Amino acid sequence: MITLKVNNYQFKVKNNISILEACKFIGIIIPRFCYHESLSVSGNCRMCLVELDKTPKPVASCVTLVNNEMQIFIDTPLVKKARESVIEMLLVNHPLDCPICDQGGECDLQDQVKVFGSDYSRFFFNKRGVESKNCGPLIKTVMTRCIHCTRCVRFCTEIAGIETLGTLGRGETTEIGSYTNKNFTSEISGNVIDLCPVGALTSKPYAFKSRPWELRVIESIDLTDGLGSNIYINFKDSKIVRILPKKNSNINESLISDKARFSYDCTVSQRLTSIYRNNYKKKSIESIDWSLFKDSEEQSLFLINSNETSLENITFLRSLNYHSGNDKFKLRSFNTSNNQNNFYAIKNVKLKVLVQSINSSCILVSSNLKIENALINAQLRSKVSKRNIQVISVGQKFNSTFPTKYFSLNLKSITKAFEGKSRVLSLILINEKNITIIFGNSLENRLPNFEILKKVLVRANSTVSFLKININPNTEGSNLLNIAPLSTEDIENASDIFTFNLEDTIALRKYLINRSIVYWLSPYALNWSKSKDFLFYLPTNSSYEENGTFINLERRPQKSFRILNSFSLTLPKILVPIFTKRSSRPNLNKPHNYLLYLFEIIKHQKKFDHMDQTFMNFIDFIKEIQTTSNSFYPIKSSIEDFYSSNLNSKNSFIMSQCSRDVRKTSTNF
Repeated sequence: MITLKVNNYQFKVKNNISILEACKFIGIIIPRFCYHESLSVSGNCRMCLVELDKTPKPVASCVTLVNNEMQIFIDTPLVKKARESVIEMLLVNHPLDCPICDQGGECDLQDQVKVFGSDYSRFFFNKRGVESKNCGPLIKTVMTRCIHCTRCVRFCTEIAGIETLGTLGRGETTEIGSYTNKNFTSEISGNVIDLCPVGALTSKPYAFKSRPWELRVIESIDLTDGLGSNIYINFKDSKIVRILPKKNSNINESLISDKARFSYDCTVSQRLTSIYRNNYKKKSIESIDWSLFKDSEEQSLFLINSNETSLENITFLRSLNYHSGNDKFKLRSFNTSNNQNNFYAIKNVKLKVLVQSINSSCILVSSNLKIENALINAQLRSKVSKRNIQVISVGQKFNSTFPTKYFSLNLKSITKAFEGKSRVLSLILINEKNITIIFGNSLENRLPNFEILKKVLVRANSTVSFLKININPNTEGSNLLNIAPLSTEDIENASDIFTFNLEDTIALRKYLINRSIVYWLSPYALNWSKSKDFLFYLPTNSSYEENGTFINLERRPQKSFRILNSFSLTLPKILVPIFTKRSSRPNLNKPHNYLLYLFEIIKHQKKFDHMDQTFMNFIDFIKEIQTTSNSFYPIKSSIEDFYSSNLNSKNSFIMSQCSRDVRKTSTNF
């Protein structure tokens, strides 16, 4: 700690920080445009000028480090005049179109002109005009408003890992643009909207929708991936108009992915509004009323649930299964994995601890981290760019945003590395410390003993950290309640099958039986108009229309809140009458207190902290992997399209536009 004076008041601050950061620590806010906590320091706007003792000119506080016994003055006449001159120069070419600017009401330039600017200007010549750029369906550009703070350029280079934007020209002809005429193709491109201090970069779907003072705000979480980023949902007149990130240093910092930011239009597109019945004779879909809906009298009932369901709904389904009184009522989870991972069997490290602990090597196993979880990829890129960290990817090659070494393609190569026959991986696993291994979601399909693999690596090197990427928001919640995965043998004798919150109908068809009656319970209507697999289509609430608890990939429970009014029935109101009619217990009432039931399950759950009795030794593990026929086929990510990976994004018109644009620009070369 060092001592310095700010306006003749003495303070103690940390050493080796800038004057701007020191004043922020004290509680004094210095105006700025180019400085941002998540980006490198450029010092080109000159708005943060301060005066130092025994210095003839003001200095930029964002690039000047503090010294012991330094005297700083932030509100002298010289500083005020300097800031007024900076504002005056910024307004020379900035258009006065605040009434039609989407940034109006939350613009940094507006606020600072009011506080630090002058009431007149000495310049009366014509303003310069700059051609706007096409950045795709998400970002709207009006480059005449740009003040050249270069936040967007530094974001592209340092966080997004792409070289799309840059500074062109010099002096009076300086402008921000792209080197080539192409879209801003990044999974986190929408964050430049929040970084831009003026209206040069705004949200294209939000354009001319509302003003900030007209919006109501509710805190919630993102349900498009397994991370559970914290977000602010802004809605107007019971309609969501935009989603903004909420800063959480433990999870998403101040970033969110494009899926989380722009997939909110799924609440109004392709929604199921009433019950539909598939008329096989007429080959058409007919709409019927709730009062005309009659369930069959069969006793055998089968429920197929997805990992996108809230913990309350999963617990409700589990309680129905528990109170059914017969073996014909079954609940299964439609997971692409063939494993049933226990909640306590795999110990994922906390994300913040994981990123901080990466010091030497990071191994990606069957994971395209850029599209499976863009925010973890951004945090890993930030770590790699600051330190000399070696990243090795085992699996199919992908376009990474940081230097990556690709090692083979199949599981056979992994077994060779464990046997010591691979020079690259074997030396890393044996010699290096603080190794971080990130497993992709698709690895469980190929590796039956996923937990055993982790146990082998832990015993080989005690400093190995693990993180398994889940693509669904509540995969860990299904694992917590031990919902068994779906198999073809389970539903051979099922007469009625209820599917809830499913989105992959193609993979589901191999489990469906033609003689069974299949009920599609979902808030959305996918491409089912020509499908003969489903008989009834029942609308349910979306994730924005009910409260729910979700457990993210680091096993952190978080709450999502109800945003919109529901025009359909909740899951208990649909299933309880059907369940009561079919149950063998006539006195069964509506199940309630689902969370209390959940706590009972957790209380009696067996903890597998010590798995010595089920642990297979290294040689047996190698032999089992070598005997499987799948070990020779390439391993790759379970997601191929970032913008179409879950229930909400697949029903979003904005995400479908992004997916179409990516397919147009992608090539095989």
